[in-house]
Amino acid sequence: MARALTQLTNAFPLWIIVLSAIALLQPGWFTWFSGPWITWGLAVIMLGMGLTLTLEDFRGVTRMSKAVALGFVAQFTLMPLLAWSIGKLFALDPPFAVGLILVGCCPGGTASNVVTYLARANVCLSVVMTMCSTLAAVFMTPLLTAWLAGKLVPVDAWGMFKTTLQVVVAPVLIGAWLNHRAPALVRRTRLALPLLSVIVIALICASVIGSSASAVKTAALPLLGAVFALHAGGFALGYLAARVTGWDIVTARTVSIEVGMQNSGLGTALARAHFAHPFTAVPCAIAAVAHSIIGSLLAGYWRLRDRPTP
Repeated sequence: MARALTQLTNAFPLWIIVLSAIALLQPGWFTWFSGPWITWGLAVIMLGMGLTLTLEDFRGVTRMSKAVALGFVAQFTLMPLLAWSIGKLFALDPPFAVGLILVGCCPGGTASNVVTYLARANVCLSVVMTMCSTLAAVFMTPLLTAWLAGKLVPVDAWGMFKTTLQVVVAPVLIGAWLNHRAPALVRRTRLALPLLSVIVIALICASVIGSSASAVKTAALPLLGAVFALHAGGFALGYLAARVTGWDIVTARTVSIEVGMQNSGLGTALARAHFAHPFTAVPCAIAAVAHSIIGSLLAGYWRLRDRPTP
């Protein structure tokens, strides 16, 4: 059972691709998963992340402070600026450009921890980085989005702050507290939680793509190109930043994955809650597909490179 659950979880790029493709053809199958469903679904994902955290993980911030700081700075400088630049370069319509910026301003996604494991990088460092960027997102995501996208559309930074606090930070802290207070109960549920998170993310992406299917088809090439360029750039710049600053290959892989993979579920929830145009959420949904594909391919490549020669 444990092996089957793990295999289903590790296939998360396939889940997202298949459900998103079906949503383009049969939008009605997934558009019901909207509004409060997305908000509560994201909260469940963040609760699951919190349940994997221990006091030792929080203490790990001090032991790995320099590497964590590098990932944090890269996450909230390289990605937002890259998203803004790519939106300009691809001449995206304002709703799509704002959505791309929103993705770039989001913290690291929980899927980065899975990809880090598959890539044989530093899982503990990945978890700590994700935790730090997630907790900081309550301030950083609204502020950066307002700064970079405020000239395109009105940005409700205070509303985004409250939403991020409610659906991200609070569930993570509650999950960590439960893990500390009832570890035996948490251990019994931990195997199923990553798969549940993958299913919820896939449903969120399919819902957004289904509700904007015509727009996605119309703007397919430039929009897909922009989103893939954002994440490919994030993976590359994250790796380069780590190597230039003297870190080893394993740490560089970890930073690369953490910077290249965003919490697109959070971006979708914020776009739906605080931006009037429905197309703003579309880049967030496509981002989940893009960073999953790139991350999985990179993980496979790195695993092959590490395989001992016969």
